[in-house]
Amino acid sequence: MSNIPENLKYSKDHEWVSVDGDVATIGITDYAQSSLGDVVYVDFPRAGDKFATHEAFGSVESVKAVSEIFTPVAGEVTEVNEGLNDAPESVNNEPYGEGWMVKVKMDNPGETDALMTSAEYEDYLSSQG
Repeated sequence: MSNIPENLKYSKDHEWVSVDGDVATIGITDYAQSSLGDVVYVDFPRAGDKFATHEAFGSVESVKAVSEIFTPVAGEVTEVNEGLNDAPESVNNEPYGEGWMVKVKMDNPGETDALMTSAEYEDYLSSQG
């Protein structure tokens, strides 16, 4: 089974969210990075860009495919992980650490209540076959 930290929230699009006040740090899950294979490029929005819930904000390119990344919460991008420009493999090696993608100042922090817990996400993955 994939690595699913208990302190994070999860979306059905396989993004994770770490909440600190009204700021959400977003990345893709261990399951997503292993499904993609070796990540070779990450396309980001710019700081200041605003996104609605479930809107595509970038993409991850791997040796197998290009996959859009969706924001699980609405808000304004405050920071992007520029380190992934030089080391996109961090998404594979540390999806919950150095592989984070963006930080978003949430319009409504209560939105994270609609996301899955680690146990719910694990059940979701099991149901996907």
